[in-house]
Amino acid sequence: MFAGPIFSREAVTVPRQLKHFLIRAGYVAGLMVLMYTAAQISYGWQEVRNVGDISRIGALVFQVFSMVELALVLFFALLLAAGRVAQEKDRRTLILLLMTDLSSRELVLGKLLSSFLIVSVMLAASIPVFAFVHLLGGVTSAQIGWSIGICASAAFAVGSWGSLVAYSREKTFQTLAISVLGSVLFLGILEAIIGFTGVNSVLGSYAAMLNPFRAMLTILDPLGQSMATGVAHVSAADSVSMFLILAVILNVATIVGLRIWNPPRSVHQQVSENESAESGVRTRKTREIWDNPVIWREIRTRAYGRKIFVIKLAYFVLAMFAGLYVVQNAESQVLVMGLISPAGFAFLGLTLISLMLINAQGVTALTSERDGQTLELLLVTDVTAKEFVFGKLGGVLYNSKELILIPLALIVYQTVQGGLSLENFVYVSVSFIVLLLFAAMLGLHSGLSFDNSRSGIITSLGTMFFLFIGIFIFMILLVEARGSFFLQFQSFILFIGAGSIGLWTSLTHKNPSPALSLAGGILPFLTFYAITEFLLGGTLGVCISLAMAYGFTTAAMLVPAISEFDVALGRSTAD
Repeated sequence: MFAGPIFSREAVTVPRQLKHFLIRAGYVAGLMVLMYTAAQISYGWQEVRNVGDISRIGALVFQVFSMVELALVLFFALLLAAGRVAQEKDRRTLILLLMTDLSSRELVLGKLLSSFLIVSVMLAASIPVFAFVHLLGGVTSAQIGWSIGICASAAFAVGSWGSLVAYSREKTFQTLAISVLGSVLFLGILEAIIGFTGVNSVLGSYAAMLNPFRAMLTILDPLGQSMATGVAHVSAADSVSMFLILAVILNVATIVGLRIWNPPRSVHQQVSENESAESGVRTRKTREIWDNPVIWREIRTRAYGRKIFVIKLAYFVLAMFAGLYVVQNAESQVLVMGLISPAGFAFLGLTLISLMLINAQGVTALTSERDGQTLELLLVTDVTAKEFVFGKLGGVLYNSKELILIPLALIVYQTVQGGLSLENFVYVSVSFIVLLLFAAMLGLHSGLSFDNSRSGIITSLGTMFFLFIGIFIFMILLVEARGSFFLQFQSFILFIGAGSIGLWTSLTHKNPSPALSLAGGILPFLTFYAITEFLLGGTLGVCISLAMAYGFTTAAMLVPAISEFDVALGRSTAD
């Protein structure tokens, strides 16, 4: 009753949908596959009878589960909370909701809690899996409880941030980009405070409480956090309380500003322009349109909002943090997580954020047209398939030029400083360009494949996120199994096969093709080869495998989009 009728309707209708059950079953199945893989890596096919060995498996699985679940719920809470409101704005139905007798509290909390339903289902479905891990030993029930508490409270806080951004911004891309960059900058600022003041200072201790990953590490390793007293203290009450307080502050700010930010200024400007046109007064000088009107609109107009510079400014600040990190650790020989150099870690972080933002712009380039009911107008013009697809791709790459040039500038700097050879510079640059083209095309492909904009956005960004998470987990597991890799190859095959099925489902949702099916099958295997080659010190093999895997998948999505444009958009059938 506190959240209002929006949440009540969602709570009643969501369990009727098939995806509600698929999410629960699929999430539990994924955790079980991950558990099996971790157990096989640890002991393979050996018969384990020692209680201590079994408890070590339980401790390892609990650590992997906790960090993976935290990353998943943070990502989906942010994406779902921001995307749900952004879709209402794109469809211009938020204005209708504002005209009803719904209070600001009911509108804000109703949308937020509705988006939190899927996250809560994931957390609830994981409780029996954690209980099974508890039976293995090596982990206490208090650790499991606080782990789930950190995930739930941190997800609620980050979802509140996404809701605030969505209500205050006009365009979907702005909402997604500012939400992601704001979250990353928040963590970066917290780590900067800890680095300057120390974790034991008053300010540093509060910053550590607000970092969900640091809070989770204190639960995963309570003995390591209590070396001074010698007594293990398993509790994250301070962090959970801080997350809930932060969520309350963000929601209060959203409720207060809801009717100040909405309706947006563009609605009033559109009304005044229409009135001027009816009176015969010319309000704006006409502009010359290029031969390709699609790319002209993407580059020469404010298709992604009036304050796109805010996104670029946030990315510049993030790049400054990365640059300072590289300079401070220039002489350090310690590998981050035992896998990559500090400069490589900074480049990797910027690259991941760039790929996510480019993918978000690619998918919103299509979904905004569909939600704004302008896609149908484009379809009845003489705009060709090549003009439309390449115009959208060109616009995505042009508007994301800062996101492309800054990571490239970082590896140029490393090459000049001697940290990277010229040969490796070419390999890294080629791989980076192939990946960003893949990210942009995957966004367009998802926008074409899904009639529902929210499904397209979630699928596109979710595919990119799961690729990153899968690669990270895979690298950790490979390092664990380095001594007995060939003995554990069967478990890796199971892990890769599950990823192939998920990728195939995402790529062939609406318009299946042999090329996309082949891409869904070979991309995880070639990525697996690239990871193993990287850990073995290879360079050319990594570049070639990435170029083949992601380049072929990009072509497999691009060719049907051009040659079967009408089919992709649903104007006609393949028959």
